[in-house]
Amino acid sequence: MNQPITAADKTFIALRDDIVEGRIEAGSKLSETELSTKFAVSRAVIREAINRLESCHIVERKANVGARVVALSPQGLIELYQVRESLEGMAARLAAKNMTDEEIADLGALLQSHFDEVKGGESYYQEAGDVDFHYRIILGSKNKHLISMLFDGIYHLVRMYRVQLGMAGPRVTTAYDEHKHIVQAILNRDAELAEMLMRRHILYSKNSIEHKLS
Repeated sequence: MNQPITAADKTFIALRDDIVEGRIEAGSKLSETELSTKFAVSRAVIREAINRLESCHIVERKANVGARVVALSPQGLIELYQVRESLEGMAARLAAKNMTDEEIADLGALLQSHFDEVKGGESYYQEAGDVDFHYRIILGSKNKHLISMLFDGIYHLVRMYRVQLGMAGPRVTTAYDEHKHIVQAILNRDAELAEMLMRRHILYSKNSIEHKLS
């Protein structure tokens, strides 16, 4: 999904990852001059990357201030997760109808590999992309508008909250159990239950992260 093609794409992806993973701090100002030196590209390339990051909702521009990384706040988290709960609930509902048996089997295998990590006491942190449980279900919805709203729209900001505030701790094993029940509902083609379980799962995640923020 993230095959960098041009220098501009590579710069965009590198800068995005630096922001999501906290190497560039939340709330900090973005200097085109500094970034063009750091990434060894022109300021025009940096400007384009910043514009793209703005449409991912992880960078904002303010008059007389310029571009800065969004700050993580309890209110921002609540608003983001309200949208996420609704959209991903819909994705789970559609996935229960539209995923192939093979895709569901792959999702089960992915969950088994997570179980081995949880059992080994690893923190239940999933990297974005193909190994991510939520990613598979969103793709499994087979609704391109929904996929775009989540992946191109809010997902990088969701990851930013998750990565920087972490999924380790008591939430780890319960999150795994919730995933297991969601997969079972999808396997049973129970769209209503899959939606309800996913919505509840995201609500619990929000409560957990909110607790860390306060």
